[in-house]
Amino acid sequence: MKKVFTILTITGALFFGATQSTFAQAAESVESETFHQVLKQRFIEGGPFFMGIVLVALILGLAIAIERIIYLNMATTNTKKLVAGVDEALASGGVDAAKEVCRNTKGPVASIFYQGLDRADEGIEAAEKAVVGYGGVQMGLLEKNISWLSLFIALAPMLGFMGTVIGMIGAFDSIQAAGDISPTVVAGGIKVALLTTVFGLVVAIILQVFYNYIISKVDGIVNDMEDASISLIDLLVKHKK
Repeated sequence: MKKVFTILTITGALFFGATQSTFAQAAESVESETFHQVLKQRFIEGGPFFMGIVLVALILGLAIAIERIIYLNMATTNTKKLVAGVDEALASGGVDAAKEVCRNTKGPVASIFYQGLDRADEGIEAAEKAVVGYGGVQMGLLEKNISWLSLFIALAPMLGFMGTVIGMIGAFDSIQAAGDISPTVVAGGIKVALLTTVFGLVVAIILQVFYNYIISKVDGIVNDMEDASISLIDLLVKHKK
């Protein structure tokens, strides 16, 4: 057991030292170049086909993510203020005044309130059904196009791995054609393979961060919608009494 631990320790130290020297050499080689130049060069070296598809996935994914973030931020409503305004309007001017408050407020919570108040004359049960039904509609609007974002998150690394496999096949073809396994023969194919994998994983990581933020934002708005809907029913019951 001690021998195995010693071997693992020596191997880890050698690997760490080799990694440090590799990163030091890479840093020295790119000191004279800007990050944009290095990125552009690596992108070209990775091949136009797979790298282009990965870039398209990044652009489309970012477009969807930005659109969703803007929409969700605009859909965020101060529910406490809205509930207080509706309560005051119901007490002073009745259902019509409360509907006017909802009409002048943006966001899905105000829309749900308006639908519930619009059915308030038919009874509490009708208002509750309207709130539940329209809440499902608003939830669908909040989650619109998020499935496409998850598709690009899954697609980008798969495209990178496919480029990796194709690059390795090209490397073995070069070995077969040259009849030699020297590093210079296989370096090109392996380089392309690794670059496509790296870019695919980077795209997936970037989009995953946006996806998690969007999902958390949607969950927060949905929770506010549910709490506010309960508050609306309570206000209608109090108003009826």
